Amino acid sequence: MTRALALISGGLDSILAAKLVKEQGIEVIGICFKSHFFNEENAVRMTKQIDIPLKVVDFSKEHFQVVKNPKHGHGKNMNPCIDCHALMMHYAGKMLEELEADFIITGEVLNQRPMSQNKSSLNIVKKESGFADKILRPLSAKILPPTQMELDGLVDRERLLGISGRGRKDQMELAEKWGIKDYPSPAGGCKLTEPNYSIRLKELLERKEEPENRELELLKIGRHFRITPNAKIISTRTAEEGEMLKKLLTEQDTIFLAKDYKGSMVVLVGEAGEEDINLAAKVTARYSKGKDEEKLVIRYGKYKHPSNNFIEVSSATEEELEKYMIK
Repeated sequence: MTRALALISGGLDSILAAKLVKEQGIEVIGICFKSHFFNEENAVRMTKQIDIPLKVVDFSKEHFQVVKNPKHGHGKNMNPCIDCHALMMHYAGKMLEELEADFIITGEVLNQRPMSQNKSSLNIVKKESGFADKILRPLSAKILPPTQMELDGLVDRERLLGISGRGRKDQMELAEKWGIKDYPSPAGGCKLTEPNYSIRLKELLERKEEPENRELELLKIGRHFRITPNAKIISTRTAEEGEMLKKLLTEQDTIFLAKDYKGSMVVLVGEAGEEDINLAAKVTARYSKGKDEEKLVIRYGKYKHPSNNFIEVSSATEEELEKYMIK
């Protein structure tokens, strides 16, 4: 029986491409890659809807090197899409023998993304993957040259599609036809496409070539203020972010909370002096319900230790926030 490995990002296009090939009686195994910047959560949910197995591959280390120095450059933000796709297909290509599969499926759509999915970029990805003759793009196959799989009769070209451009009408009609209802927005998934995250990552990499995993995870949470080369303030925006932040803290980090008002949880990460503590307290005041009060009492202490320290401050000014905020 013919078998294919489908790259599953967790978005709609990749799952439709897998389903389109599965409809031809071909066995399909989903392959999802995880790194510091995206995970398998959506892919798990999506593959269940079309009943295919999913293998998760962690390529964080290799992917991070690509993010730092992509051969074909970054996109609008810190996303090295061409290099990233080529790396994924290279990994999948090496798995073909192991999983006794015949070819690779991807959900790429010609001209959907002007930089990374034009004809030239798609050809670069195929070439640099090292498995150019094993890659099938079912959603746009009819407007691309026939692949070896089609020429050999493994796949019926007439049952593939010729979608092009940024419109989503064809994909949404297919999803409805196949009962695929639970899918994320096209923009979801990769943190590297998010402007705020990308700015923070770039700032971190300018200071530290090999950041720790925790530092990369912290970039996903709240507002960030760089106060010294080795310290920053993080202010949560929601209760959910507060819970996420707690999972990443150590006993070296200092937590700040307004004593008499609800508001942001603020954390001082890194080496800090008295002036830094004062600034963190002022940021805490600014993002609390009592921000308009003349003075507020802020309680603080090391994480997992009693917060027995108190300081009275006024709220940080707009100028102070602008001076230190990473944005």
